[in-house]
Amino acid sequence: MIDWLTSLEGTSAGSTLALILALQAALLHAIFGALQKRVTDPWTARSVIDGTYAAIALPFALFVVPWPEPHIWPMFAIAWVIHVGYKVAQAAAYSVGAYTVVYPVVRGTGPVFTVVGAGLLFGETFAPMQWLGVAMLVSGILGLAVYNLRHVIVDRARLPLALGLAAMTGGFVAAYTTWDAFVIRATENPFTFIAWFFLLDGLAFPIVYLLRNRGKVPRPFAPLGKLGVQGAIIAYFSFGGIMMATRLDKVGEAAVLRETSVVFSAVIGWLMLGESTGPRRIALICLIAAGAVIVEMGG
Repeated sequence: MIDWLTSLEGTSAGSTLALILALQAALLHAIFGALQKRVTDPWTARSVIDGTYAAIALPFALFVVPWPEPHIWPMFAIAWVIHVGYKVAQAAAYSVGAYTVVYPVVRGTGPVFTVVGAGLLFGETFAPMQWLGVAMLVSGILGLAVYNLRHVIVDRARLPLALGLAAMTGGFVAAYTTWDAFVIRATENPFTFIAWFFLLDGLAFPIVYLLRNRGKVPRPFAPLGKLGVQGAIIAYFSFGGIMMATRLDKVGEAAVLRETSVVFSAVIGWLMLGESTGPRRIALICLIAAGAVIVEMGG
């Protein structure tokens, strides 16, 4: 399977598979947000999910995939720092700001930073039509943030802090997307990166949680344990899928397509959570979808 995947790199078949993986990651990211919504505070949820996917990754990292090459370990260390920063910023943003306001800002700023970062690190370029698509997608996502801001009850005093943390989180999204793409391309076996990433990345938050709570696990644990398993499985296919997409095709395009998760989350909110979707939101969602199509077709 590894030989087959690597043979697709830089081919039209690889581009098609990367497109599928990026859209899969977007859908799963939206499902993950719906599962996590209203279950618990973001710090506890993050600790439970991370601990679960680290436990699942442990036997695969130790006994199934090849161990990372020596030059990969420092790269893992940098990736670990970036991801911890991302999760801290994200949890802080969700703690001080409404999810429906913070989430679009995070997802709207991330692809712009990623496209720029991919250009600097990988020499990727976007055609003028693709930049138009990026502008449409980002405008639609940030438009949703403005719409939600006007129609959701928020703490106005803490709004500047929440938006600042959301933009910072978007920067971290771009940083880990670009750097992780660099690392997965530097490893001979991409599944080595995925298994060891989940093992190492999943250790930080559970350890901090246990230290802060003197070794006590969160209660009641049953619903959190269910969230942990569901979140871990989704994380493997969502994050693993987008990382594989960045190895097969352009990092910037994969990052932009992933942000169609905002479209999927709106549809899920309407169908599963009973959230209202008015004509303005539908227009913004269509703008996001159209931008993603232009990015993919305009290259």
